[in-house]
Amino acid sequence: MAGNGPRTLFDKVWEAHVILTREDGQALLQIDRHFFHEGSHHAFNQLRARGARVARPSQNIGVADHYVPTRGRGNAIADDTIRRMVQQLSDNAADHGLRLFGLDSPAQGIVHVVGPEQGLTLPGLTVVCGDSHTSTHGALGALAFGIGASEVAHVLTTQTLWQRRPKRMRIAVEGSTGPGIAAKDIALSIIARIGTDGAQGHAVEYAGSAIRALSVEGRLTLCNLSIESGARSGMVAPDATTLDFLRGRPFAPREDAFDRAAEAWLALPGDPGAEFDREVVLDGAEIAPIVTWGVSPEDALPVTATLPDPDRAADPARAAQIREGLDYMGLHAGQRIADIVVDRVFIGSCTNSRIEDLRAAAAVLSGRRARIPGLVSPGSTLVKRQAEEEGLDRIFTAAGLEWVESGCSMCVGMNGDLVGAGERCASTTNRNFKGRQGKGARTHLMSPAMAAAAAVTGHLTDVRPLLEGRA
Repeated sequence: MAGNGPRTLFDKVWEAHVILTREDGQALLQIDRHFFHEGSHHAFNQLRARGARVARPSQNIGVADHYVPTRGRGNAIADDTIRRMVQQLSDNAADHGLRLFGLDSPAQGIVHVVGPEQGLTLPGLTVVCGDSHTSTHGALGALAFGIGASEVAHVLTTQTLWQRRPKRMRIAVEGSTGPGIAAKDIALSIIARIGTDGAQGHAVEYAGSAIRALSVEGRLTLCNLSIESGARSGMVAPDATTLDFLRGRPFAPREDAFDRAAEAWLALPGDPGAEFDREVVLDGAEIAPIVTWGVSPEDALPVTATLPDPDRAADPARAAQIREGLDYMGLHAGQRIADIVVDRVFIGSCTNSRIEDLRAAAAVLSGRRARIPGLVSPGSTLVKRQAEEEGLDRIFTAAGLEWVESGCSMCVGMNGDLVGAGERCASTTNRNFKGRQGKGARTHLMSPAMAAAAAVTGHLTDVRPLLEGRA
């Protein structure tokens, strides 16, 4: 507990939302925003069984993203199961009078893109969703985390949630990063450093000059991957960059109300001397373009490195993990990462599908031809429209990649966009678990620019030489 002393960003947001605290330490939090998607049907079924209604309809927002097909938009969905799930989402929203960014909405997209894009995610709010990567929204100074089906039902009926206060952790990245280094490289470097359970039980605040230099899009990528280090949430303190991003968003405050809100938002950053339970510091200058090679996000190395040898691992558990990763991925110890041939690329997902991400990939692909097939799925219909206005779609298609509609697409392998068994994919997604992109699929995580470089060369590649002389 922060007590009466200096408080962190997390302390301020948490304490502003505590309604009461039980003897066992659980706190009842007021929830400002709840996003739901096709997978939330279990919670609505619970409400229906109890004859319950949504307590505060304006604070619950639906988004069609996980199961929606990215091709044939406007036509009937061919798959019966997916069609029923998308229809059920629409029916549940209509039954309770909830706002829905459905397939017919000009602002449809991935929930973790739509929330910030629409100004529904704001500094100082509590944000939840039945999706683990809800931590994304913390990039705007919100306290955001994923919840389970029973918790979704609790939020729908009470607009509150019981939670145990996590510990506080600060991860600072100081100094300047080099050319070609993206937020994805920073995030994967952090996970490789601390491990997939390194932030277990903590709310992480990202700080340092390299973090402050990131755009909001980059901060969204960083906070998105917080969950992959075991964190409950990830946050970046609001600043002038945050205000510039939010000003004029459809659901953000307007005019004088925005100025008043901005004053409160800029008071949220932690007080001098605020203490954390754990602190980690990285040097931004040491971060290189990084890719994953195994079946966990912590299995990440600079693209210039060679694969680890399990026989040289000091920890038997880590040695076993290395063997498992190499075996599933069809790789061998000592192999140069830059020699790994890939079969396809995917650019998209809630991690890396915003306009900045697409521009980064297009900067590499412009005037070049991909050697392997690939799919580019923008994070929202608004991002898609902006990309097309800028001509990015023509760069992708001229390179030989497929340009499709917005949705979770090939990140989750549940909507028709799949990586084939045994195929190797250079992907901008957030998880390289076994079968994540399809049964038997092999996933290498990386930044959009790195994925574009893999498309051009047909293998994992250091993007930096390909960017020389380009804006």
